[in-house]
Amino acid sequence: MVHLYIGVMSGTSLDGLDIALIEQTEAPRLLATLYRPLPDALRHELLALCSPGADELARAAIAEQHWAELAADCINTLLARQGLSASSIRAIGSHGQTVRHEPARGFTIQIGNPALLAERTGISVVADFRRRDVAAGGQGAPLVPAFHEALFGSTQQHIAVLNVGGFSNLSLLEPGKEVHGFDCGPGNVLLDAWIQHCLGEQYDRDGAWGAGGTLQQALLDSLLADPFFATQGPKSTGRELFNLNWLQTHLAKHRDLPEQDVQATLVELSARSICESLHRAQMRTDSLLVCGGGAHNRHLMQRLAALLPGTEVVSTASRGIDPDWIEAMAFAWLAHCTLQGIAANRPSVTGARGLRVLGAIYPA
Repeated sequence: MVHLYIGVMSGTSLDGLDIALIEQTEAPRLLATLYRPLPDALRHELLALCSPGADELARAAIAEQHWAELAADCINTLLARQGLSASSIRAIGSHGQTVRHEPARGFTIQIGNPALLAERTGISVVADFRRRDVAAGGQGAPLVPAFHEALFGSTQQHIAVLNVGGFSNLSLLEPGKEVHGFDCGPGNVLLDAWIQHCLGEQYDRDGAWGAGGTLQQALLDSLLADPFFATQGPKSTGRELFNLNWLQTHLAKHRDLPEQDVQATLVELSARSICESLHRAQMRTDSLLVCGGGAHNRHLMQRLAALLPGTEVVSTASRGIDPDWIEAMAFAWLAHCTLQGIAANRPSVTGARGLRVLGAIYPA
């Protein structure tokens, strides 16, 4: 039976909403997409909510109302463009916006008011995918490896799928083995924070600013000495650890470095943490398929290729799937799994006590 689902992804980069319409039969197929930048006021408030502050509960409740209204408008716009009615969509899979992720303390929080989203669209919403895995002793992240397995796992190659959003995570697909995966560390989060701090730009387009700097080895060694990089999976991370304050604490020990050199060193931090994690976890990798915003950072892609000789390093576009939409597709697929009663976490990835059906359903 053919079902249509919509996935809504708002990642740690806080750049905007990715909306993906998929057709689900035996395998998911991308039909249409829509991207909407987050309004500056909402983006700044969501970023502020990632850290402790005054009147957090009320501010989070108001912010998630605005987020849900924006998501609903995007979905209704996409449906109108495609000539589809709300009744033709089986469900929306909504990731929501992560504002805290601390599985070591037993919680992860994604806001997004799924009840309001269902009300504004007239479509059932599946949301809150991460907390069931955390309740079962898991990290709650990453959740995309099961989807990567569904997309790319039917091959005899040894494949790794790398998602580079605010943070980077790997899915390891080896023939005859269950999928493995984990967060590697910062992807774009520090690159974006530093260029915003220095130049007022939202991100480093094509990685051009970082490419023009010089690697500062002493700074890189200091950054890589963080205990997170030495730990083995299952593991996940977020802004609670890697943020501008974390970077500036390290920079205080390495004064007067050119700002562009810091950016170049942050690119190397992302590349090294990815490649060293991959080497430790999977001895042989034929192809590294890259998705997320980092797939457009030419400098980062060049560094990954240089650090992985003998491995094909390419965008998922080389396999026919646009790298910008894989995560939104994943949450549409996760909604399908919820409604079908299919377990979508992977204990080998998150460390949960077992397979679990994820998500909470908000009927239309």
